[in-house]
Amino acid sequence: MMPKMKHPSRMRIGHGGSSGSSIVQTGSATKPIEVDVIVRGLTVADPQAMLKSLTDEKKTNIIIRNQPYGEVKILNVKSLPRTVAVPQPDGSVKPLPDPRPELNYTLDMVVTLSGDAQIVNDGPVLGNNKIKIGTPMELEGQTYRFNAPVIGVRILDKGKAS
Repeated sequence: MMPKMKHPSRMRIGHGGSSGSSIVQTGSATKPIEVDVIVRGLTVADPQAMLKSLTDEKKTNIIIRNQPYGEVKILNVKSLPRTVAVPQPDGSVKPLPDPRPELNYTLDMVVTLSGDAQIVNDGPVLGNNKIKIGTPMELEGQTYRFNAPVIGVRILDKGKAS
């Protein structure tokens, strides 16, 4: 037997749950953090110019779980090589650069970002979003916007910010 449902006109929408509640507590400490994000397979006309642009800009805007956060510092941009495993005559395997021409338009990189986060019991929070490994982020600048999931989070002491 089916449970009795409330009539639609008697249902309250938007009440209950945790929507609208703040994660950040008023007494929580603010500390600098470093966040590593990875970009894989970004299609771009000039990958080297994109790397240089990110390195030169020193700042980018981030969007965390579709919520704009604001500007953070870019500490480091590291290009990741595209390789293919090639079996050798002696049975070993050697990584060699991938020869496919379409990879001239593909970029893989790790970007290290820095900002001040609220530190709560279960980790750092930027813009009411917990920052943990796996958190989806978007980086946005004047000429780019791409996805980059978090792969590393470091909470720094005030005096040790890079």
